[in-house]
Amino acid sequence: MEMAVPRGAAVMTSDSDFATLAEPYRPELLAHCYRLLGSIHDAEDLVQETYLRAWRGYGRFEGRSSVRRWLYKIATMACLTALETRSRRPLPSGLGAPSDDHRVAVADRDPSVPWLQPAPDSLFGTGDPATVVAGRTGVRLAFIAALQLLSARQRAVLTLRDVLAFRTTEVAEILDTTAAAVDSALRRARARLAEAGPVEDDVAEPDEGALRELLDRYVDAFTRADAGALVELLRADVEMEMPPIPTWFTGRQAVIGFLSGRVLRSDLWRMVPTRANGQPALVVHKHAGGALYEAYGVQVLTLIGARIARITAFNEPSLVPAFGLEATLTV
Repeated sequence: MEMAVPRGAAVMTSDSDFATLAEPYRPELLAHCYRLLGSIHDAEDLVQETYLRAWRGYGRFEGRSSVRRWLYKIATMACLTALETRSRRPLPSGLGAPSDDHRVAVADRDPSVPWLQPAPDSLFGTGDPATVVAGRTGVRLAFIAALQLLSARQRAVLTLRDVLAFRTTEVAEILDTTAAAVDSALRRARARLAEAGPVEDDVAEPDEGALRELLDRYVDAFTRADAGALVELLRADVEMEMPPIPTWFTGRQAVIGFLSGRVLRSDLWRMVPTRANGQPALVVHKHAGGALYEAYGVQVLTLIGARIARITAFNEPSLVPAFGLEATLTV
């Protein structure tokens, strides 16, 4: 429920008043900034900036809109300002065609690209079901990647209207523009996404028990370097990408061939199940000698039914702490 303040009321009585009204919206604002920016680190920074600006301006807030819509206005404008000097954050699949041959030369890591980042589900709300739903709606990887195809303002309009269900007049108020301009931007954004192809924002996954079993089998096969066991878990048209490496693969034969030849080694990996972008995921550590395993990255899995349709392996150690694990594990 949105919290409204009577118009013209003297609302700034203490820091605790502000926190009581504003803090419940933090998880969904974090999700909103993440949709626009494609980086959980940048999103956290912008949400902090949003709350600082809101706290400073709360004494002048006159209740002309709900607290929620007021916070969304501050957050959205802060993101749009930040995006004026930042490039879009793609996945490898947004930059070039895949290979169906695992023998191709794999490109070096490309740190010059500001790659899309995954986001832990835990950051988008816990406890209150309404908070959880508001935070985790519209954060699946395919949708976040598709948003990167849009201009910054189109991203804002589309997420505010189609994900958050603000009315056109409310979006116009948030963006300091007209309802006609909002409708025009929304049409262009929807058309651009339609040109890019279907976005699997609501892929049916198995029930919790079946999902847990699938993840256990995946971790077991991966850590034992059992390519045959992995084959049984992948769809024939499975895809795999590995930012910051631009090369990516399509087809079970290519994916298994790549993993078998260049990745799978017995006891090389440790994997801890988690959730990211509303999807099953794994935090990955790599053997560093003796009993030590060092942070390697995060794998996000896209499932269709009881099979894995896509493996997005974010090979970036700095992501691991965001998922609540230490950079070094002792096993």
